[in-house]
Amino acid sequence: MQISRTPLMKLKQLILCLFFACIFSSSIASASTESKVTDNPADLLVVALNNNRTASHFSSLYDNPGLACIALQYIKAYQGNCGAVGGATAEKPADSEFAQTFAPNCGVEVSSLALVTGRLLGCQSKYIDPEEAFSEILMKNNKSLEILNSKNHTEVGAAVSGSGGGPPYFWCILFSNGKSNSSFVLADGVAKVSRPGCFSGAKDDCSGANNRAPYHHLLVKAAGVFLLLQFGLGLY
Repeated sequence: MQISRTPLMKLKQLILCLFFACIFSSSIASASTESKVTDNPADLLVVALNNNRTASHFSSLYDNPGLACIALQYIKAYQGNCGAVGGATAEKPADSEFAQTFAPNCGVEVSSLALVTGRLLGCQSKYIDPEEAFSEILMKNNKSLEILNSKNHTEVGAAVSGSGGGPPYFWCILFSNGKSNSSFVLADGVAKVSRPGCFSGAKDDCSGANNRAPYHHLLVKAAGVFLLLQFGLGLY
């Protein structure tokens, strides 16, 4: 007796759906975990910075989340004005803003503010990866290299932000000579998170201006699994 192919096809389809759902759910969970560790663009900016310092035989710098949050507030002070970054018309926030505005907005104890020994700031209309932004936007001349490799720095904080979630995009790195356990201290132990924008050391799931990127590889992976199972189970 010949068995009908219709029930068999339905069984194969059911197996395919169940297996595909398990694979995709596992991938989503994995991506969620990875984003908290690797997909914060400000964290990646610090990684690029420290890699460059150690490659030149300088010590790596402590990533201070309090200082990093202040770097994000530093960006916000420009109010999306890319023209005020660099060049003949360059501007920068007043030093008094650190104690009066930036620290309170981050929950950083004003009494723990340390000297800012350098800054790297860049802005452009197109979002690019942190490593590329570091080398092409922040490392733009010899002065930038001098700031990067200064022996006066002991800690660093980085931030990345768009304006209202879109262009222009800002990249900022602040350096300090403070001590990691007593400078830019967070009153509640955790910096106040403000969007848009990401800052390093926050240990959150900030995905920055390019927030769709972490899931792009999932779609590719899912499509590949689907096609593989389809042909493997004879559903063609």
